[in-house]
Amino acid sequence: MRSRIVLAATEGLSTSAVARKLDINVATARRWRPRFLDQGLEGLLDEPRPGRPRTVADEQVEQVITRTLETSPNNATHWSTRALAAELGLSQTSVSRIWRAFGLQPHRQDSWKRNQREVNAAHARQRGPGERANAQLESWRILRKIRCCPHQTTSLVKAVLVLILAD
Repeated sequence: MRSRIVLAATEGLSTSAVARKLDINVATARRWRPRFLDQGLEGLLDEPRPGRPRTVADEQVEQVITRTLETSPNNATHWSTRALAAELGLSQTSVSRIWRAFGLQPHRQDSWKRNQREVNAAHARQRGPGERANAQLESWRILRKIRCCPHQTTSLVKAVLVLILAD
């Protein structure tokens, strides 16, 4: 916005015309014209604001973000704010604010970590033959007939599994 104010001013527009053109307050347009004339491009940068200075440096913010996205703690699938804060020597609140500012939510990952993928693959290998036997029973419409006697289901699934493995 600041650069637009200055560019509109170079076109020869008055301060009120610049404000109308850019749909901003006249005081805003009035503030940036003299700063640009006095200081040049440096005048368009932010000045230090009042209040308490930041306690977390940019390097620490970068470290929080890279650790969150690129690593995982031992014995866990993702970082918690408390664990990461203890690891980096920051407060839990600082880590939480950084995550919120950058939209990080490690507990809501779209993809699983490698170790979780391996666990899921092993689980699928164990369940696979039983699932195939169950699917075969469904295709043969046997499960509809068993509904009156569920105790025989296990023996039928085992028999179908033996037939499938024999092929």
